[in-house]
Amino acid sequence: MKRVLSFAKLPENERNRAGLSAKITGSVPVLCKDKESKRQAKQIRACPSRLLSVGKDNEKTFFSNGCRAILPIFGYFCKLFQSIMPYKLTLVLTPKQAADVKYYTEQAARRAGVAEQDVALVRVVGRSIDARQRQPKVNLTLEVYADCEPQPAPVHFDYPSVAGRTEVVIVGSGPAGLFTALRLIERGYRPVILERGRDVSARKRDIAQINRNGAVDPDSNYAFGEGGAGTFSDGKLFTRSKKRGDYNKALQTLVFHGATPEILYESHPHIGTDKLPRVISNIRRTILEAGGSFVFDARVTDVELHDDRVKGVWVGDTLYEGAAVVLATGHSARDIYELLHRRGVRLEAKPFAMGVRIEHPQALIDSIQYHCESRGEYLPAASYSLVSQEGGRGVYSFCMCPGGFIVPAMTDAAESVVNGMSPSGRNSVFANSGLVTEVRLADFEHLRAEWGELAGLKFQQQFERLARQYGGEHQIAPAQRVADFVAGRASGSLPRTSYIPGVVPSRLDKWMPGFIASSLRAGIATFGRRMRGFLTNEALVVGVESRTSTPVRIPRDAQTLMHPEVAGLFPAGEGAGYAGGIISAALDGERIADAVVNYLKK
Repeated sequence: MKRVLSFAKLPENERNRAGLSAKITGSVPVLCKDKESKRQAKQIRACPSRLLSVGKDNEKTFFSNGCRAILPIFGYFCKLFQSIMPYKLTLVLTPKQAADVKYYTEQAARRAGVAEQDVALVRVVGRSIDARQRQPKVNLTLEVYADCEPQPAPVHFDYPSVAGRTEVVIVGSGPAGLFTALRLIERGYRPVILERGRDVSARKRDIAQINRNGAVDPDSNYAFGEGGAGTFSDGKLFTRSKKRGDYNKALQTLVFHGATPEILYESHPHIGTDKLPRVISNIRRTILEAGGSFVFDARVTDVELHDDRVKGVWVGDTLYEGAAVVLATGHSARDIYELLHRRGVRLEAKPFAMGVRIEHPQALIDSIQYHCESRGEYLPAASYSLVSQEGGRGVYSFCMCPGGFIVPAMTDAAESVVNGMSPSGRNSVFANSGLVTEVRLADFEHLRAEWGELAGLKFQQQFERLARQYGGEHQIAPAQRVADFVAGRASGSLPRTSYIPGVVPSRLDKWMPGFIASSLRAGIATFGRRMRGFLTNEALVVGVESRTSTPVRIPRDAQTLMHPEVAGLFPAGEGAGYAGGIISAALDGERIADAVVNYLKK
C-alpha cells in the first residue's frame, strides 16, 4: 500500500504528558497508510488540539487506528528538525578526502543519520584549510537534504526595465559603480555610467601593451577601464566589512553573472583575473538590457554645480545631467581629486600605506605553510597573512597572491607602480604579496602648506617617481633580494621573477623614505622568525606598492551618505575612501544606491 508522509503539530498538553520540558515547535512527520489517515492528518494540522501522545515504549501514536507512525524519540527529534531545515555539519577531512565527493557524501549521510539512498543533495557551504598541525586538514561544512525535505530555492534577480525613468549619473564602472547601477535598477532608476577607460576586451589589449614595455595609456590600464582595478589584479572577494550590506547577495550576484559557485563557500573566495572580465561583461549586459547606459572613453573634466547642488558632470564639451551624481572613480583617479579641490568641494587627507611587492617561489611558501616538501595535488597554493608592529608603526602583508604574478599598475609612464594578481587556477610557480607600512598624516605634513588636503596624494606620487628614477626604462622596476634589503647591501644579481616587463637591481633601502625602509626591514625580519625561510635571498622585493588605498577621502554624511556641502553628490567605494576591495566596494555601492533613492524621494 502506498505510504504518504504528512505532518502534524505536537500539542503542548501531550508534550507535558510525555515529560518533555523543552518547548517544541515545528512539524511532526506522520506516516499515513490510507485515505482516512490522510484526512485525519489534515485535521491535526488544522487543529493542534488533536491528540498526539508519546507512550511509555518511546513510541508516538495518534489516537486513531487509521494513522500510526512508530519512531524512536531520538529519531523523532532528528526528523522534526530536519523537516524545518537541512542537517548542517562540519567534517574534518584530509585534502584527498575533501576532494572526493562520493566519500564526503557518504560521511555526511552517516553523520546526519540518513540512508545514503535517501540523500537528495549534499551542498558545500564552507571550506577552509587548517595547516597548524603537521598534516593539513580541510574543514568542510555541508548541508544535507533528504528526499522528503525542500531543497534550497534558486536565487533570482529582478532587473526591470528602467528606460525613460529618472537618471542617475555614475562616474566609474568598478565594483562600486556597477553594484550601484544594479541596485538602482532594482529600485526603478536608470543608471548612466561614465567610464574613462575602455571595455574589458579593448582594455586587455592596452594591458598587453604595457606588459611588453609599450606605451601606458593613462585612461586604460591595470587601474582604469571597465571593472576597475580589481578586474585584472586578482579578483579577491574577501572582506571584513560584512556588516555593511548583504555580503551573500553580492556573491550571489557575481555567480548569477558567471562566477563559479565555489565563491559562495570558500573561506577566502577568489574569482581569478582570467575569469573576472567575463563576469564584468555580463553585468554590463544586464544593465544595458534593463535600459541603463554605458559611455566609455568618457573622462570627467568638470562638475556642474549650482547653489551647492550638483546637476551633472562634463566630459569635454558634453554635459551629462542627472538627478544625482555618484563618484565611484577608484583609488587612482588623482585628476578627480584635483578637480574637486579646484572647484572648492571639500576633501580630507587620510592615512594610507605604501611599500613593496615581495615575491617568493610558491614551493617555498607551500613548504613553510603545509610543513611538507610538496603540497601534492589536493592542496591549493598556500598563502599567508602577516602583521607586526615595528617601532610603533604597523607593517603588514596586503593582497597576497598565491600562484600569481606581479603586474605593472602605473597610470603614468613617469611612475613605477606594481600590484599582484592570480589566475583562477593559481598555477604560477611564484607567490607574491604587497608588504606595506602605514603612512600617517604627520609623514607628509611638510607638503601641507603647498598642497593642503592633497599633500598625501603628492607624497604618494613622489614615491612612485623615485621608483621610476631608480628603475629601468619603460616599465622595468627596481628590485632587490630580500636578505640584501634587510641587511642593507646591494644585490649583484636578481632571481627569476614573474614580473614580465623585467626588473633591475636597485638599493631600495637607500632611496625610499627612511621610515618606510626601516619599518619594512624590521617587519621582514620579524616575519622571517615566524615563517622560517621567508627571509631569504631566493626572494625579492619589487618597487613600489603604493596604491593600497587612496590618500584622500571625499567626506559624506553618516546618515545620508551624501557630501555634507554638495547636495546630490554621493562619494562611493575605494576612491572616496570608504572601501578596500571588490566586495566592500560592491556593498558600499548598494548602500549608496539606496541613499540616492532616499534622497530623490524627499
